[in-house]
Amino acid sequence: MSVIRPLITFFTSLLLCIPLSFASGISDFTSDGCSLFPDGTFKDRSLWCDCCLQHDIAYWQGGSRDERSNADESLRSCVEERTGSSVLAKVMFDGVRAGGHPVFPNWYRWGYGWTYGRGYAPLTPEERQQAEEKLRLYLRERPRGFCGKTTR
Repeated sequence: MSVIRPLITFFTSLLLCIPLSFASGISDFTSDGCSLFPDGTFKDRSLWCDCCLQHDIAYWQGGSRDERSNADESLRSCVEERTGSSVLAKVMFDGVRAGGHPVFPNWYRWGYGWTYGRGYAPLTPEERQQAEEKLRLYLRERPRGFCGKTTR
């Protein structure tokens, strides 16, 4: 009984943190490259960083479960193409599959541009347009992106 009351309080507190609406819109786009993973090798420190930048764009926007799967697969393919290492690509893929779930309240979760709690909600046409405008602004201010290479 002594354990149950604190657990109920804890989970009730968590529920109060979940927003009832996403009307506030998407935040400005941010990227930290490959988050908790190196952006490249010792020789080329940004070898696969732009793969992570594209992945960050998808994760920032969020969307459906299938869109997340596609983003993670694109990251895996891009890293393997850049490095020739299917092992490295698989390690990164497994990492984003395990750690990027929208239920985790971290800065690199699926849909991190939205208030926590959105989950796997597909973007409406208005939300997609808002995200595209924010991304254009980011790329206009940083034409070389986070990684120092020209993006897109």
